[in-house]
Amino acid sequence: MNTVNREVNNDRAGMLSVFMASICFSIGGLCVKMIPWSPLAINGARNLIGAAVIGIFIIATHHKIRINRPVVIGALSTIGVTTLFAVSNKLTTAANAIILQYTAPVFVILFMAVIFHVRPAKRDVMTCIAVFAGICIFFVDGLKTGNVAGDIAAVLSGVCYAGVFMMNTARGADPVSSCFLGQLTSGIIFTPLCLNETVFTLPVLSTVLILGVVQVGLAYLFLTYGISRIDPVAGVLITSMEPILNPVWVALFYGETISPLSAAGAVIVFGAVVMYNISRARETS
Repeated sequence: MNTVNREVNNDRAGMLSVFMASICFSIGGLCVKMIPWSPLAINGARNLIGAAVIGIFIIATHHKIRINRPVVIGALSTIGVTTLFAVSNKLTTAANAIILQYTAPVFVILFMAVIFHVRPAKRDVMTCIAVFAGICIFFVDGLKTGNVAGDIAAVLSGVCYAGVFMMNTARGADPVSSCFLGQLTSGIIFTPLCLNETVFTLPVLSTVLILGVVQVGLAYLFLTYGISRIDPVAGVLITSMEPILNPVWVALFYGETISPLSAAGAVIVFGAVVMYNISRARETS
């Protein structure tokens, strides 16, 4: 009887943890928009702070940092994800940036087929077609609004995010080490660019601190704790909240809106990826 109660409590704790991770991740677009710095300076500062948060976790839990090929590639992918996401948020809408980054599962399918010669299933092919159709709609809108460079950066962010996913599941991989080393390296490289900035008001510095502590550091810690304690279907559904909430916060507090054409592309991409993930999760649960 006690064992059953403990498992139920763990499931609830896991769901709450993943939910909190999604909330933390979702504020990224708003914070980047509100900080009047270059995207690289923002990315450096938030990663340096995020690395400090995860470093505290590593020390507190006595987690041993690994350095091997999968960890290094995962760290490089982490640098790519955070950098390109910051750039895309400055050059295009928050909705475009997060939805196009959310194409990562499709690039995993393509990488598995090209690099590891894993033949994609019919469902994989149909998902790729649907997602790339949505991407084409984004780029048509980008050409009209002048946001095409930001849309390209967002897609490349999705490519890097696929690399993070693949390397963190490889033999010998360690997600905590990859995340810490990637964030620390990015912080060391890009934080000096903050010296070129001129606005260091309390609201700006507070937003940078929130971005680093909450959107980078705590979000990752919540996710790593929760994702292993809940049903895969529940995890997919809960984490799908991020691309919905991200543009909502920006619309409410920054006044940015999404065009009807981008909204149509978002529905196609988001719907295809969610249905694909749910279908795969049901097979493995």
